Amino acid sequence: MRLSGLALLASASVFACGSAHAQAPQVEKNISMGMAMAILQGTLDQCTKDGYKVSITIIDKAGNVAAQIRGDGTNPHTMEFSRLKAYTARTRGQTSGEFAKLTSDPERAYLRQIPGTVWAAGGVPIKVGNETIGAVGVSGAPGGEKDEVCANAGIAKVADGLK
Repeated sequence: MRLSGLALLASASVFACGSAHAQAPQVEKNISMGMAMAILQGTLDQCTKDGYKVSITIIDKAGNVAAQIRGDGTNPHTMEFSRLKAYTARTRGQTSGEFAKLTSDPERAYLRQIPGTVWAAGGVPIKVGNETIGAVGVSGAPGGEKDEVCANAGIAKVADGLK
């Protein structure tokens, strides 16, 4: 009887500690406003240097817009398209161009059913190690691969903060 009482007490203490620990807040990496602004500026600088008029969207870890800018002289659709490219890169943890190539395979075309994703280059995930903490999407350059070059230039501006 004494042994079973001791076992019951030990079990109760484990359950009590477990539930208290489960209530601790999550600690996660995410895009800060300063980081989003630096990426926007770096991306815009590269596209301007290359002669492209673009819109840029930065998505945070949760898939929400952290920052967005519509460049001078851009077409109306570029704001939403840049958001969709960023969302695709964040959701998939790969560039939106890689997602386009992946889903061109008929056996993987079902992935195109993911709501809010697009199949065009220009969205690049923002990563700390292997963890995707956001994404940048660019729209307006004459081709998604050019949008992607600008997005990578923006991310390069904050590379030290992503270590």
